[in-house]
Amino acid sequence: MNHLCGVYRPFDLQIDYARGLYLYAKDGKRFIDTFSGIGVLAFGHADRDIEDAMISKMKRYTHVSNFLLDEDAEIAAAKLVERTRRQGRVFFSNSGTEANEAALKAVKKLRKGAIVAFEKDFHGRTLGSLSITGFSNLREQFNPLLPEVVFLPHNNPEAFRSFVEQNQIAGVFVECLLGTGGLRQISNNMARTIMELKEKNYFLLVADEVQSGLGRTGRFFSYEHFGLKPDIITVAKALGGGLPLGATIFLDQVMDVFKYSEHGSTFAPNPVALAAANVVLNKIDDSLIAQVKQKGEYLKNELKFINNGLIKEVRGLGLMVGAEINVNPDLLKQIAFKNGILLNIVDGNVVRFLPPLNITYEEIDLIVELFENSLKEVDFERNRTETSFASKA
Repeated sequence: MNHLCGVYRPFDLQIDYARGLYLYAKDGKRFIDTFSGIGVLAFGHADRDIEDAMISKMKRYTHVSNFLLDEDAEIAAAKLVERTRRQGRVFFSNSGTEANEAALKAVKKLRKGAIVAFEKDFHGRTLGSLSITGFSNLREQFNPLLPEVVFLPHNNPEAFRSFVEQNQIAGVFVECLLGTGGLRQISNNMARTIMELKEKNYFLLVADEVQSGLGRTGRFFSYEHFGLKPDIITVAKALGGGLPLGATIFLDQVMDVFKYSEHGSTFAPNPVALAAANVVLNKIDDSLIAQVKQKGEYLKNELKFINNGLIKEVRGLGLMVGAEINVNPDLLKQIAFKNGILLNIVDGNVVRFLPPLNITYEEIDLIVELFENSLKEVDFERNRTETSFASKA
C-alpha cells in the first residue's frame, strides 16, 4: 500500500546518490537532471562548498527558533538587499509560496483595492498564493479564495491600462519570465505600462523572482531586464542550496511594513539553510551571471538547430529556457527517461530547462544531443504508427 498522497507522478527511479548534473540510480544507471530539482540546485547536486557550510552549521545546531538570532540571517539579508541597490529589509520563510504570502499580507495592510495578477503566472499553492495564481484549473476546486483578485491577460497592456484606470488597485503581482506558464517573458511594452500606471496610481508592485531570480536569467533578478522597479521582491528555490528557504524583500517606503509580532514563522529562517544561502549568494557573482547569459544563449542556439519541425519555438532568458515541442510530451518523457535524461514539461508541451548555473558547455552539448535523439525517436514512433494505420486502412 502506498501511504503518500497521490499529488505527484514521480519517475520510476530509485536514487542512490547525486553529483553535479547527474542522478545515479540504485541499479547503477546514470540520469541527467535537466531541471536541477525544479531550479533549486543552482550549482547542481552535492556542491562541496554548500555541503560543507551545511555540515559545519549542523555540528553547532540545526534550529534555534525566532527567539534567537542566527548570525547568518543578517549576512544573507544584507546580501539580498545589496543586490537591489536600494534600502530594504528581509523576511525569511520556508518556501516561495510563503514568501508570496508575506507579500500579500503587506499589500493588504498598506493598500486598499483590487489585487491584479496575470493569467499563467504561478505564485504558489497555499490559499493566499493560490488566489493570485493564474491557472483556473488549480484554483477552481478550492473556491472561494481571496476576494478582490482580478486576473488579466498576460502581455496585454491595453487590458491592464483599462482596468487600472477604472478601478482602485492595491497591488500587482508579476512574473517577468513565466516558469510554469511556458517560459514566456513580459514584453517591454507591458513593463513600461506597469511602471507608468504605478507612478500615477500608487499601487504596490511585487516581482515574483522565486524561480527566475538569483542569477537564473543572466541578471541577478529577472525584472532588471525590463526596467521594473518593484516595491517587494520574493525569492526562494535556489536560495537555500537545496534546503527550504524563501525570502520577501521589502524596499524603500515599504521596508518597515511589518511591526513586532505581525508576521512570523516557527522554522524560518532555518540556520542550516541560511549557512547554505550565504555560500549560494557568494557564488552568484557578476562573473557567474555573465557566464549564465552566455551559456543560456548557447543552449538556445543549439536547441534551435534541432530541425524536422520537432520544436515549434525556443525561448527564455539565461539558463531558464523553454522548448515548445511538436511531439507527444508524455511519450517524449518516457523515451528520454529510457535514454537517461530527465525532462520537465510545463504548460502542456514546453520542455523547461533549468540546468545548474555552473554547467559546462560540454554538458550542454550532451543535454542537447540526448534531447534531440529522444525527439527523433518519438517522431519515428509517430510516423511508424501512422504508416501502420494507413496500411491497415
